[in-house]
Amino acid sequence: MPRAPRVEFENACYHVMARGNRQEPIVFDDDDRELFEVTLGEAASRCGWEVFAWVLMNNHYHAVFRTPEPNLVEGMQWFQNAFTRRLNARHELWGHLFGGRYRSILVENRDQGSRVWRDYLRTVIDYVHLNPGRAGLVDGREKSVMEYPWSSLARGHGRPPSKRPRWLVTAEVLDLFGERDTAKGRRRLVERYDAWLAEEKEADPEMDGVSLSSRMRRGWYWGSEEFREQMLERVAREEPRESRNYRSSATIRDHHTRRGQEILEEAERHFGATLEELRAVKRGDWTRAAIAWAVWRETIVPQKWIAEALGLKSAANASQQIRRFAREPERGLPARVRKWKRSRNVA
Repeated sequence: MPRAPRVEFENACYHVMARGNRQEPIVFDDDDRELFEVTLGEAASRCGWEVFAWVLMNNHYHAVFRTPEPNLVEGMQWFQNAFTRRLNARHELWGHLFGGRYRSILVENRDQGSRVWRDYLRTVIDYVHLNPGRAGLVDGREKSVMEYPWSSLARGHGRPPSKRPRWLVTAEVLDLFGERDTAKGRRRLVERYDAWLAEEKEADPEMDGVSLSSRMRRGWYWGSEEFREQMLERVAREEPRESRNYRSSATIRDHHTRRGQEILEEAERHFGATLEELRAVKRGDWTRAAIAWAVWRETIVPQKWIAEALGLKSAANASQQIRRFAREPERGLPARVRKWKRSRNVA
């Protein structure tokens, strides 16, 4: 049976989920869980994703996010590959971590124009946040949803702005539920989920008699009939293009190339040198490696592009320099390079 296409467009919203290979764990301890959150944050920052909700369980994860640029496929490929490599390196493992293709469904959101889009987006956020309740890890009475530490509630929506990642759109989530981004509003959001579980309500939200879990297993969208028709029309318009690879070619490549170029221009200003002068720095100088690391960290342009832009020998050489720079303690870097590294805090 052919795979369903990944429909990508500006400001699309998705619910994605992936399980461990053969239903096995994808994390083994809290350091792994921290690594997952960091890697998700890097993917969101690189791709500009606006994350509404996420939850990490032992053998699977869920995330809901909007893509201002049409880059779901590129971003998910980077995210799952990066997390797999990092986890395997940490535990001296090898091979696939995730079992098959990640699942994704389009979620109706504000740009589709339906009057009921809020209902669909709220239900998918509820589904993610209630995951620990479905697993029996929290019950809303003796143990609050905030006591499960590996979700966007405990790591973000329940915290003040200074203590949560910038890629999590907490204020927008609170607004969806009629709350403000205040201590009271955040507390009321948590209390809503605790009350839901304490009342032993079904933790699998439904719309129009259809549960989200069933749609996740067998469907490709979560929204109104109007939304479905819009998406079908979009697919019909785009299908005749020369190949389905258009989704990962012109638009996405242009976006990330443009961002990579912006970082090069920022480097010129920071280091007070032209790009040609930066390309000519002596071997062993950390400047080019620092710039390459920033481009790699904040975009998903190929390492071949980074090598060509900075006058490095090859993509392999760029990769090697990026790894060396990422491992180098700040105290071993020249002052201006150290300042550059600190300024690139995109998480």
